[in-house]
Amino acid sequence: MKMISNYFSGFCLKEEKELFSEYLIENDFTISGFSYGAIKAFKKALNTQERVDLIQLFSPAFFQDKDKKYIRMQLMFFKKDAKNYCENFLKNIAYPKSVDTSKYFKQGTYEELEELLTFIWEKEELEKLINKGTKIEVYLGSEDKIVDANKTREFFREFATIYYINNVGHIL
Repeated sequence: MKMISNYFSGFCLKEEKELFSEYLIENDFTISGFSYGAIKAFKKALNTQERVDLIQLFSPAFFQDKDKKYIRMQLMFFKKDAKNYCENFLKNIAYPKSVDTSKYFKQGTYEELEELLTFIWEKEELEKLINKGTKIEVYLGSEDKIVDANKTREFFREFATIYYINNVGHIL
């Protein structure tokens, strides 16, 4: 049975897939996602019975290197002024490019932010996915202002092909 190609959007975004067109592989057996969407893509690939040859994780939301205080503060700032939080977030994901992210804006929720900040990438689950025959690609920008690209690269390197791209940020 063929699987329809899937792309999962990042936090506060919709239809931003075109931003990754130079890297994106679109076929029946590839699932991809950006940032928060990388978590969704990973979960889908892990839990589906359908064939998945490749998952592409663009700037995966990797916050397990942050302490509880950092996460609590992010959630507090969001709760206090979600609109301002999201505007600042959009500026930070675009850096150092001058991408008009406003055309992709979709107001994120507290629950989505909490999920992406508290999600734990489990090594056993990554191994399980690889054992199912799925290849993993991780794309990271050296100037990322959202996640620590070096810590993310270090974590994923034993499970994935890493594309570490210089002079680009979260949105690559």
